[in-house]
Amino acid sequence: MKKVVASPLAPAAVGPYSQAVVAGNTIYVSGQLPIDAATGEFAPGGVREQVHQIFKNIGYILKEAGYDFDNVVKTTVYLTDMKDFAVMNEVYAEYYSKPYPARVAFAVVGLPKAALVEVDVIAVK
Repeated sequence: MKKVVASPLAPAAVGPYSQAVVAGNTIYVSGQLPIDAATGEFAPGGVREQVHQIFKNIGYILKEAGYDFDNVVKTTVYLTDMKDFAVMNEVYAEYYSKPYPARVAFAVVGLPKAALVEVDVIAVK
């Protein structure tokens, strides 16, 4: 059985998908963009600010379902420019502690709304 999770603090899904789905003891958080739900706009600034906003959104969704960043086992990071990898990595390290989750990070041709980065996670209790 699956349960849909939606946090009012994170941007609402704008298509045929859920912010997150819990199946068993695992939560699958959809790719998050750097949208501030209060304004409906991207966090102002560059990739650093976008990554922070994304992890805030992920945190809101995880908390809504009773999870936190310590429960994350897998993270996928999509960057439009691998030159942003070092900055993303610095911000990423602020949200996780050892033992770190598994991670994949790669460049993509483009992201919705011309975002610089998108991140999805899987967490397990």
